Amino acid sequence: MRLKSLQIKGFKSFANDTILNFSEDVIGVVGPNGSGKSNIVDAIRWVLGEQKSKELRLEAMSDVIFNGTKTKKEAPTATVALTFENDKNLLPVEYQNVTISRTLYRSGESEYKLNNVVCRLKDINSLFLDTGIGSNSYAIIALGMVDDILADKENSRRRMFEQAAGVSKYKIRKRETLSKLKSATEDLNRIDDLLFEIEGNLKTLEKQARRTQKYLDIKAEYKEMSIRHAVFSIQHLKQKYKGISEQLLRDQDTYRANDILLLGKQATLEKDKKANLDKELALSDHQKKLSDLVYQIRTRENEKGLLNQKLGFKKQNKEHLTKVLSESETEIGKAGIDSKQLEKRIQDETVQLENLKTTLQQSKEIYEAVRSEYNTAKLSFDIRQKEKQEIEKQVYNLEKSIAIRRNNIENNEREIFRITESVQSREKEFSRWNQQETEYNSAFALKEKELESLINNEQNRQSNIASLEKQRDKLQEELNVVNRNIDSKQNEYDLLRSMIDNFEGFPESIRFLHDHWKKDLILLSDILDVDEQYKAPIELYLENYLNHFVVSNLAEALHGITLLKNAQQGKANFFFLDRIEKTQETKKLSDHKFVRAIDVIKIENKFKPLLENLLSKVYIFSGEPDELKETDQDIVIISSTGTYLKHGFTIAGGSVGLFEGKKIGRKQNLEKLAQFLQENASLKTDLINRLTTIKKDLENLKSSNFNGFIDKIKKNYNI
Repeated sequence: MRLKSLQIKGFKSFANDTILNFSEDVIGVVGPNGSGKSNIVDAIRWVLGEQKSKELRLEAMSDVIFNGTKTKKEAPTATVALTFENDKNLLPVEYQNVTISRTLYRSGESEYKLNNVVCRLKDINSLFLDTGIGSNSYAIIALGMVDDILADKENSRRRMFEQAAGVSKYKIRKRETLSKLKSATEDLNRIDDLLFEIEGNLKTLEKQARRTQKYLDIKAEYKEMSIRHAVFSIQHLKQKYKGISEQLLRDQDTYRANDILLLGKQATLEKDKKANLDKELALSDHQKKLSDLVYQIRTRENEKGLLNQKLGFKKQNKEHLTKVLSESETEIGKAGIDSKQLEKRIQDETVQLENLKTTLQQSKEIYEAVRSEYNTAKLSFDIRQKEKQEIEKQVYNLEKSIAIRRNNIENNEREIFRITESVQSREKEFSRWNQQETEYNSAFALKEKELESLINNEQNRQSNIASLEKQRDKLQEELNVVNRNIDSKQNEYDLLRSMIDNFEGFPESIRFLHDHWKKDLILLSDILDVDEQYKAPIELYLENYLNHFVVSNLAEALHGITLLKNAQQGKANFFFLDRIEKTQETKKLSDHKFVRAIDVIKIENKFKPLLENLLSKVYIFSGEPDELKETDQDIVIISSTGTYLKHGFTIAGGSVGLFEGKKIGRKQNLEKLAQFLQENASLKTDLINRLTTIKKDLENLKSSNFNGFIDKIKKNYNI
């Protein structure tokens, strides 16, 4: 690997785009003072990640950007790109040419790129970690660094030796590991604070839960009381309606009774009117008869007067005649009147007198008859008068009774009218009440159904919310568990991936052969797939063989040894499969506490002969050490916990470390971790999708609150 080119633009004195090509013929850059030779070194240090402006001979990092001159305007950015030729594959990438670049903007933002792909400074440092290339590498010696090395200022000489020996990268890793451990320790220290905070939040949440439960209890009680109140209101309205209906029926009965009474009164009145009419007709007849009698009486009285006058006249005539007779007799006696004339006159007068007497007698008879008739008429008149008075009294009483009846009728008519109006008003009110009741019952039934529907919807909503919240909490907990598992397994995967890729924990010879010979070299530890509980005992027994390469034949093994020899990179061990003979199968022991070691390992068929040779007569024992018998000396016994290994008259053991059993099957573990991460990533995506759906459903359910409608309906209808 060698430096191929350097591209500078806008960095310090390099205003224009400048490219320096370092071919095999170029061994240095020369120029007069102030031409920018030192700036080239600063550019290399800067692109490799130098963060201290003092190391670049600047007051501030922003000063690396070209500030402009009288003839040139200032540059907006400073960009440096460094290209290496990766011909020997020292850099762990597949590219032949590797270009790293760094760009600084005037806003202060910095951008790193690896082959024009944006990356982190950490990625660049990791890329060059095993090469000794860096911003403070001993390969870059700036002005004054020689004096610092000679004077050993700030252990600069030691740093240079550590870089040359390849120790610095381990110190960097140690520093990073210590930083991670410190961060982990701080996190562990913060656990108490987090637990305290969580306990505080838990108390608050428990308090909120109690309040919520109290709210739900009060809400249930309120619902029950609302239902009771609604039932009571309905019963009260029904009782009120029943009372009004009964009152209306009573009013209707009263109206019908009054109507019947009125009809009776009217019939009685008609009957009385008819009776009074008959009596008035009879009275009229009696009055007519009385008038006739009075007329007859007056006529008779007139006739009586005439007769009395005639009688007086007759008396006067009689007296006159008597006087005349006396005078005549006197004259006869005295004058000697002719007797015959006198007798004749007397006879005439006597006849006339008799006639008058007869007439008088007739008049008397007539008078008596008239008088008798008068008396009879008078008596009849008196009787009629009394009857009239009685009739008048009866008429008065009847008229009075009629007036009273009429007054009563008028009162009854007014009462009937009032009752009729009241009944009509009641009927209208009743009709209105019926209509209102019908409308109210209809509206009430509708609202009751609507309320019941809303309550059911609200209950379903609350139930769905509670169910969804439980599902959300459950999914969130599952997601947290999955995230923790993913984070844990991802860290384990990254660590294992880094260990496998960088062959951490393996000798330099193994890493060298992997990097410079074959990428697909197989170690014994990579082909073993052991149950987790048996990894520690198997690793305890195969510890000295785990770093052996498994190759097809002796030629491959010799080729690897030659590479190591030529590169002076140490030693390596090899198993070559074509020389391994099949060994006798290890027999199973009757004691169930002994398990053949080969039975707990999964391996490809082509590697089975190797494994059978390595694990011949090797057993895993799950009992206690004092249970072992002396007859077991021809076999190898490993405790199931990996604490001891017994072979013949020797036994080795002790404590089991935290990382015991981790070297076996690292690639299988990596595949399992990758599969686990993939499955959990799918599970995480599914959980996130389900959680997002549930959260959306929760938001929709919480936004559609029916309590307002329920309270409004209850308030409007007194439910």
